[in-house]
Amino acid sequence: MVRRAGRAVAHLVTSVVAGPFVFAWALATTLVSGLLSFTYLAPPVFLGATWVTRRVATVERLRAGLVLGRRVEAPYGPAPRTHLWRRGRALVREPATWRDLAWCVLALPSGLVGLAGLIATAVDLGLVLAPAWLWSVPNPYLPAAVDWMFNTVGGRFVLTVAGLALAPVAWWIVTTLARAQATVAAALLEPGPRQRLARRAAQLADTRRRVVDAQAAELRRIERDLHDGAQARIVAAGMTLALAQRQLGGQPAGAEVATARRQLDEALAELRRLVRGIHPPILTDRGLVAALAALAGDAPLPVAIEAGELGPLSPAVESAAYFVAAEALANVVKHAGASDCAVTIACDGDLLTVEVRDDGRGGADPSGSGVDGLRRRVEALDGTLSVTSPVGGPTVVHAELPCGS
Repeated sequence: MVRRAGRAVAHLVTSVVAGPFVFAWALATTLVSGLLSFTYLAPPVFLGATWVTRRVATVERLRAGLVLGRRVEAPYGPAPRTHLWRRGRALVREPATWRDLAWCVLALPSGLVGLAGLIATAVDLGLVLAPAWLWSVPNPYLPAAVDWMFNTVGGRFVLTVAGLALAPVAWWIVTTLARAQATVAAALLEPGPRQRLARRAAQLADTRRRVVDAQAAELRRIERDLHDGAQARIVAAGMTLALAQRQLGGQPAGAEVATARRQLDEALAELRRLVRGIHPPILTDRGLVAALAALAGDAPLPVAIEAGELGPLSPAVESAAYFVAAEALANVVKHAGASDCAVTIACDGDLLTVEVRDDGRGGADPSGSGVDGLRRRVEALDGTLSVTSPVGGPTVVHAELPCGS
């Protein structure tokens, strides 16, 4: 109780002292920013004033946190790294800027309300310590009813007893006013419900992005281990069996060795298909455009690849774009009856677009299992996938992926 009362009194004292200065600062900066709003001095002046106001608000959050017993978070988003005018416009649009200003305006009346708590504390302490100081200010003109309390030793100790009895009341007044001030400050200076929800959504998106990147890295590791480990051992075993077959010649065991070698070749081909299904090695070695070109080269129909400058892409986005094109081409070959196909890939700002168009018979089911699997892969990266396939064609598979995912 003593610690809470001390914090509350310290909070009220600093509020009374700082309130007028903070209010004057808000009034002056608002007036100056308004007068200079049509000049080239407006951005630097506004940015400087906002910087100072946010430092003052940070101190107030610390003070409020001490009274409330919890951390009061800062609501500010990352500052854009651009020229002064855009930074100023970004700060003007940010709700936290105006909430800070509202707190600065309320600092003065809030501090004045806190005077009631300080008066209650001073009166109660004066009563408790009456025997120590009241003798130094004798007053012969007091009414007879209270004269003995102020001018006699026994009466002063009665005031001490009264002060001790009223201490809980003074403690309640002080702590309630300090907590009310801190609650108002926290409500204005910490993130609101919508901002908390937006932050949580951003945290979840970042967590999901890290999980997807970790999964892509793990798939690349599995592909590399299969390519450099199991696949190399199978090739070595096939070479050993080929040598053994050559040494056995026409002996009866030669036929069994030939059968084992054929089965090993089939296992190697299956392993290579598995590796390409996990993560094509060419995608890691040469990039997305080269991987799509290799995919087009293996297709039994003409496939045109149209690609612009893509820039650096995250492994998860690169892999998703490749498998969208690969699955769409596989469906063209199996079901479309097309004679021509085109794959277009482009990066516009923060959005990677993949489009596969064929001149087949159309009528593809947009909710099929293959398309649904691709849609889940794309949506895991905050992307979208659409399939347009009227009867008679053409069929267009269009995917959009955020490049930063």
